[in-house]
Amino acid sequence: MTKIKGKNVLITGGASGIGKIMGRLCLEKGAKNLIIWDVNPTTLAAAKEELSQHGMVTTYQVDVMNDDLVVETYKEVLKKFERVGVLINCAGIVRGNQTFNNNTIADVRLTFGVNTIAPMVLALQALQPMLDVNEGHICNIASEAGMISNPKMSVYAASKWAVIGWSDSVRIELHQMKKNVHFTTIAPYYINTGMFNGVESPIFPILDPEKTSRKIIRAIEKNQDFCGLPWGFHFVRFFQGILPTCVFDWLFGTVFGIFRAMDHFTGRK
Repeated sequence: MTKIKGKNVLITGGASGIGKIMGRLCLEKGAKNLIIWDVNPTTLAAAKEELSQHGMVTTYQVDVMNDDLVVETYKEVLKKFERVGVLINCAGIVRGNQTFNNNTIADVRLTFGVNTIAPMVLALQALQPMLDVNEGHICNIASEAGMISNPKMSVYAASKWAVIGWSDSVRIELHQMKKNVHFTTIAPYYINTGMFNGVESPIFPILDPEKTSRKIIRAIEKNQDFCGLPWGFHFVRFFQGILPTCVFDWLFGTVFGIFRAMDHFTGRK
């Protein structure tokens, strides 16, 4: 079990959405310090004011696309707090609902930079200090889009497929090393935070941010390897394995309406 109480918890993208909710939950569970990284100074200030009533909060304005800044800021964090017990890579971005041919090279680089490369760069800074003391937990927020292909979000889906593959591979490495350091991969469906405004899902409900955040924190506490939300999405790969592609596409795309979900996407303005 991973105890939140008494730990320093760092959350990227922690000034809004489920990042901020998870920060509050960690403080309520007795986290020693909540460390928030976010690119937006306005939401950072607001989050600090709001969450400080629950405990100690320190904020850093960090563009996770800037590798050098990530490295230097993490060094500052270690100087101030000595150790990070729990890291939650929550920062993410989606660039719209265009078919792949209408994306730009900049769209591709930005999406992979924030969603895929940034968690790896930060984990490279956090993992070795955790291994040195044989204690720590890194949680990576991927997406159900990393489990099921979806039109009009091909670049986003690719970035999350990459996160799942990387995160789960490191989880196996840590197991083979017999270390008390854990990786948890989270793959949630659309969450009602504003990031996916306009998404329509006739069968599977859009996830509630509070409930989803609680399930993620619970997964961390239980050292859960992988957590798909809702739970039924754990069967996606099973159906992919047993059904012909045309049948799988008809079931999930047409019957469940997943392939139409992004048709009226607007996102957060």
